Amino acid sequence: MRLRALIQYLRTTGSLSSKGESRDVAAVGHDEAHLPAPSSPDGETGGRQKRITLRRAGFAVLALLAIGSATAYGVYTKTLAEIGPLPLEAARHESVTVVDREDRLLRAFTTADGRWRLPLDPKDVDQNYLKMLFAFEDQRFYAHHGVDPQGLLRAVVQLAMHRRLVSGGSTLTMQVARLLDGKHERTAGGKLRQMVRAIQLERALSKHEILRLYLRLAPFGGNLEGVRAASIAYFGKEPRHLSIGQAALLVALPQSPEMRRLDRNPEAAKRARDRVLKRAVEAGVITNAEATKAIAERVPRARMAFPTLAPHLTETEVAAHPAQKTIKLTIDATLQASLEKLAAEQANLQGDKISAAIVVADHTTGEILAQVGSAGYFEQDRQGAVDMVTAVRSPGSTLKPFIYGLSFEAGFAHPETLIEDRPMRFGNYAPKNFDEGYHGTISMREALSQSLNIPAVRVLSRVGPGKLVGRFRRAGVTARFPDKSEPTLAMALGGTGLTLRDLTQLYASLARSGDSIALTHRYDERGKSLLPTRVKQMVNAHRLMSPLAAWYVTDILKDAPPPLNAKGGRFAYKTGTSYGYRDAWAIGYDGRHVIAVWVGRADGTSVPGMMGRTAAAPILFDAFERVARKRTPLPGPPKGAITMSAADLPAPLAHWREPGEDVPTGPFLEPSVLIAFPPDRSEIETADLGNEPLILKADGGALPLTWLVDGAPIQSDPHARDVTWQPPGAGFAKVTVIDANGKVDRVSVRLK
Repeated sequence: MRLRALIQYLRTTGSLSSKGESRDVAAVGHDEAHLPAPSSPDGETGGRQKRITLRRAGFAVLALLAIGSATAYGVYTKTLAEIGPLPLEAARHESVTVVDREDRLLRAFTTADGRWRLPLDPKDVDQNYLKMLFAFEDQRFYAHHGVDPQGLLRAVVQLAMHRRLVSGGSTLTMQVARLLDGKHERTAGGKLRQMVRAIQLERALSKHEILRLYLRLAPFGGNLEGVRAASIAYFGKEPRHLSIGQAALLVALPQSPEMRRLDRNPEAAKRARDRVLKRAVEAGVITNAEATKAIAERVPRARMAFPTLAPHLTETEVAAHPAQKTIKLTIDATLQASLEKLAAEQANLQGDKISAAIVVADHTTGEILAQVGSAGYFEQDRQGAVDMVTAVRSPGSTLKPFIYGLSFEAGFAHPETLIEDRPMRFGNYAPKNFDEGYHGTISMREALSQSLNIPAVRVLSRVGPGKLVGRFRRAGVTARFPDKSEPTLAMALGGTGLTLRDLTQLYASLARSGDSIALTHRYDERGKSLLPTRVKQMVNAHRLMSPLAAWYVTDILKDAPPPLNAKGGRFAYKTGTSYGYRDAWAIGYDGRHVIAVWVGRADGTSVPGMMGRTAAAPILFDAFERVARKRTPLPGPPKGAITMSAADLPAPLAHWREPGEDVPTGPFLEPSVLIAFPPDRSEIETADLGNEPLILKADGGALPLTWLVDGAPIQSDPHARDVTWQPPGAGFAKVTVIDANGKVDRVSVRLK
């Protein structure tokens, strides 16, 4: 009705003839025709009349535009009310992803409705893809406001010329609107709703956010949504580095995702890809030579499996953090894949139902770099779904280094101290060596190197099982025992329950000169590894053993005989075999990495003849070759190390003595005093301390101890080996400790 009124008005005012043309003066209304025209010798009357006519026509056009705008606004408002608010909540449903330390994908999980929809930012997509996407789909993406009038006009002209739909005039924003609504209506009403929704999107989101939605929601056939999911499924790689042909294919597929599915109709997909390449050449995005090379690229005909690296660990993390969409681990994806392959290959060589597990950690930071839970997550015969990294098993002889280390720390023995390997009974307990033989008088070094049982039990009887368990607890590891049972001497032969991760943490502490450290496999949302703060002082203060004792143990383990065809002496390691051949272990460390290996059956069934040296040690040595090309050397001897033969040792250290035997007195029974924490030349963040004091800790030395900071004594309990000190602020400080015999140790620290 408004349009008819406007036409009638134009005709009445003389701005529009019945044929749509401007009328002359003779065709104006009756009253106007009888108005006297002013006299003008040079035709002024006609010019004036023409100006009046043009002015009226201008008013009419403005009126038409006003009415058209009002009509369009009314339609927009009505459509907006019909479609409602933006359905952005549904778009936020995406796959949970677990990534490694370099943000490489370890594993992804489908959404609740079974779709692969992985997060992706435009900066993480190959730029050739984005250029071709804009050239083919929306050249004016950054110029329009959701609807491109030029694109719509072009679509109408092409429709009139070709009498068929050549292009729909849709912008990327309109496509996102359609994907959000989940409707693909080709009617005029459907197109109108897309346009309104697109304008709504542009008002609510930035261009970057809209593009990110497209990259995440674009359909690629089946349950694949988004460029990242398609790139991984079809090319087996992230979309950061696509070939030109791959990029063009990803531009083409969303136009008709089901008709061009690569696993069903690759030829149709190839034709669509080639059209994109042709358009890209016309737009100057790529050269003819690049297009020719891209056309020759093979089009994939099947989907690849999504990565499932570290499946046990990733599954546990996702279950523990259900609200987190992206979980970042300290794992190295390349190393993880290599060690998973190693575990599978070695398990296959050792038996049908044999499994294997591996843990690699950087003991300088506490970060776990690889964690292989089994020889194959989907291997049912091997019970691959059971995570053997966290399974509690008997550690066999792997605890012997800690037993000897505590005896070295206490001053009971030295690596060259002689001990008798002969039959002994401890109450009702009569241990036997693995070979059931006896070796007579041997050194502690030989006893540990050969992993003899009787000497280890003799040493533990003096150190005390309770003290060993207590040191493990100080290092953050809890040894398991049957309900209401106490630690016994059987611990020397594996009479307790520990996990592979527990052993990794214990050996990491040994590798750090006795400083305990908590292991972590996860970063927080800021990208920082989840380790204790407060300068890790609670970790370092809870020392597993003294640096001197740790070095003595390391010096013995580095000379352990290697497996066949392997070169020894490059790292320290220990093997172990649990009772009944149920578990085979091998754990080693150098100056940076610690690696732990377990081999056996997940159900705990005995595997006759399986031993740590033959089953687990070869995997350990192979794993070290894969971790780093250049090995970090082990540390040298600390202050106070006694490096001499058994014949030259002082009398108190020359021969092992059982509890109750006469023990000669002498200075060698008391190790030199050492400041265990803080380390020399360390830096301490005072902000991490808050209002709490710093713990200073000493090892060895004769009590009482005297502590000084910058030469001034501080208040302390003379019969304790640790003291609390409140730093005054930032700066440098020199900490000194003096024992009862006048022996001194000093360290310098920087307070930040």
